[in-house]
Amino acid sequence: MTDIPVDRFSHIPDRISGLVELAYNLWWSWHSSAMLLFKQINRAEWKESGQNPVKMLLETPARFFERAAEDPDYLRRYDLLMCRFRNYMASKNSWFSENYPERLPLTIAYFSSEFGLHPSLPLYAGGLGILAGDHVKECSDLGVPMVAVGFLYAEGYVHQHLEADGWQKNIVELLDRETAPITRVTDEHGRQLVVQVPLIEPPLYVAVWKVQAGRVPLYLLDTHIDENLPENRSISHRLYEKDLEGRLRQELVLGVGGRTVLNTLGVSYSAMHLNEGHSAFALIERLRERVDAGMSFEEAAKQVRNTSIFTTHTPVPAGHDIFPFDLMHRYFGDYAPSLGIDWETFIDLGAAPHDPEAGFNMTAFAFRMTRFHNGVSQKHGEVARQMWQSLWPGVPESLVPIESVTNGVHVPTWLNRRVETLFDTYMDPVCPTWREEHDNPLVWRFIDEIPDEELWNVHLWLKMKLFSRIRERKRRKWSGYRNEPWNLVAEGLMLDATTLTIGFARRFTGYKRADLIFEDLDRLEEIVTNRWRPVQFVFAGKAHPADDRGKDVLKRIYQFAESPEFAGRIAFVENYGQQLARYMVQGVDVWLNTPVPLMEASGTSGMKAALNGVPNLSVLDGWWVEGYNGRNGWAFEGSQPYGENNRADAETVYNIIEKEIAPLYYMRPMDEIPHGWVKVMKESIKSCAWQYSARRMVKEYITRYYPSVCMYAGEPMTGALESCRL
Repeated sequence: MTDIPVDRFSHIPDRISGLVELAYNLWWSWHSSAMLLFKQINRAEWKESGQNPVKMLLETPARFFERAAEDPDYLRRYDLLMCRFRNYMASKNSWFSENYPERLPLTIAYFSSEFGLHPSLPLYAGGLGILAGDHVKECSDLGVPMVAVGFLYAEGYVHQHLEADGWQKNIVELLDRETAPITRVTDEHGRQLVVQVPLIEPPLYVAVWKVQAGRVPLYLLDTHIDENLPENRSISHRLYEKDLEGRLRQELVLGVGGRTVLNTLGVSYSAMHLNEGHSAFALIERLRERVDAGMSFEEAAKQVRNTSIFTTHTPVPAGHDIFPFDLMHRYFGDYAPSLGIDWETFIDLGAAPHDPEAGFNMTAFAFRMTRFHNGVSQKHGEVARQMWQSLWPGVPESLVPIESVTNGVHVPTWLNRRVETLFDTYMDPVCPTWREEHDNPLVWRFIDEIPDEELWNVHLWLKMKLFSRIRERKRRKWSGYRNEPWNLVAEGLMLDATTLTIGFARRFTGYKRADLIFEDLDRLEEIVTNRWRPVQFVFAGKAHPADDRGKDVLKRIYQFAESPEFAGRIAFVENYGQQLARYMVQGVDVWLNTPVPLMEASGTSGMKAALNGVPNLSVLDGWWVEGYNGRNGWAFEGSQPYGENNRADAETVYNIIEKEIAPLYYMRPMDEIPHGWVKVMKESIKSCAWQYSARRMVKEYITRYYPSVCMYAGEPMTGALESCRL
């Protein structure tokens, strides 16, 4: 069970005590009216807390709550919002129950190494985690029975501080468990639940925490407890350990430990969905349970395979974990016999036929032990079939059973509140159910009803808000570090809201080519300092702590931003995260994406931009191959392989900006509204908002996979296996 520590909130009057319940359910994070309830209590503390309602409620003096509890206007809003929230949580009717009544009950166990739900829970590194968070939120909204499992990272991923020369310094900021929107899972004695990871010596334990994301519970594993040896306490400290053994131990705890936690809690589920291969060891534990209950290995493998889904996210070879055989033996040498197989058979489960001596390949293992497999865009599906064809010898590449479900973004999370209000004004009269039906393309035709002037003015407001937040972040940094003036320029002090602004924000690694536009410095200088059509660029992103090449690219861009030749029109904003991402995808004029072709699996940041009327300029890779229609942005083919023809691709980008984007942006008739540009903005929304929504994505998983794998959960099971199904 989990208990909200209500005794810590005794200073909140009973009349509005529901704020505590609401603060511990991240439902508030994708409902602007819920966020406003907290913000209206104490605006300064809401901002200071990083929009963390638990922290805000704890640190706000009682007088603020007493005042709100006596304010009739506030109470009306509070009562309505709490009614909506409790009805949402209690409702048995949902899109899923209405469309799949014969499939109830069923539950999907969703495993991921990272979850990006809200900045107050920094449990994510980038796109994979944000996608997992959006997936969970949408399953909650649709009423899909789901339970999720991940890690409670004490140090998060990377808290980035840029030194004077632009070098990334990694700052350790510990998660304060006491002020985060999480609760302890407790045992029958009221103590925090601690579970032993089976068959691992010396013994390894995890404490269990819970995040409530709407109707979906997310269980988080924490090894930083006294029961563990000192060397094991750090397993859950941070994402993606660079040390191979550290990575193996982490994935072992996530997979084997996560499955054991669900079993201990008595959480029944019908099927398992693995978000990337990091959690694939959960399949091993499912095998062991069945063999231990009396099944043969072959029977157990068939049932595990038939009730499992695997989503692969990367076409980059280095993104697939491969563990040396001797390291695997150190941790699984005593585990393999419990499956009823010898060591060679166990190792063969993770062998990649195209490189069998490389080690135990987690992606190959996940493909072998799941029935359904998919990439995250149509193009990525093609690339994945080519990469992994050797797992299906004799099968033509086109028939390799790796399909695709293109990623999508959670619309309520990423749609700006002002844009949403504009949609309400012009879409509600003709389509009052547009929120519930936002994956219907017909709904978005009514975007054309919005006057150009109103959409443009909202965009300008969001642009100024972005620049204001950039300056505020820089002011805070300067007050603490007293940087030199040129650092103020490099980090965005001189950005101009009237200038065409192109944004680039993502993880800094070589193949993403963040520095592509710096191939020809003279040409770039002409573009940014053009007297009549100036252009400015805003960069943000983090390099992995072990990726010195990525750090070098970042440093190089930062130093270009300091250069007087570029007149303050290039900026780098540090410590990119979910909150800054929201400001950027909503506030820039164009979203730039320049990876090496065939190395971008999907690219959800561009979808978030498009949703808010920000057109994309991107290589035709990932989702943009499907999304680009010639009227909703700009595209180019791009050259490959990596490192070759970067100059040619840069020239293409320069030409598109100079000859197409800038002229259209600055084409202003007498009313000063760039109607041609707004037309592209509207087309971006109409063509992308529905198609690249998490609602469309989750419905696709449901119609194609979830009921099918759950069908196999009805196979006869006895003893310990009863907890594996409903």
